[in-house]
Amino acid sequence: MAIYVMLTSLTDEGRKTMKGNPKRLSEVNKEVEAMGAKILAQYALLGPYDFINILEAPDNKTISKVALELGSRGTIQTMTMAAMSIDELTG
Repeated sequence: MAIYVMLTSLTDEGRKTMKGNPKRLSEVNKEVEAMGAKILAQYALLGPYDFINILEAPDNKTISKVALELGSRGTIQTMTMAAMSIDELTG
């Protein structure tokens, strides 16, 4: 399985949703898993991005589907990057 880093920023609508229903984040995580990706780690951030998510997915197509689906809702903007371990580079 491939590893991906997804940086997300909440839109105004996303901030309203999070304020009114903080448990929505857990619901979205379950939806992401239903789309074929697994969230390995998730952190809230201070700065230009609101969250960083480390995900595992079988391929670029799956993670692209996740990013497009989440982004199409209008509550977040994403930047998704493939990641590889240092061992993959040096081994």
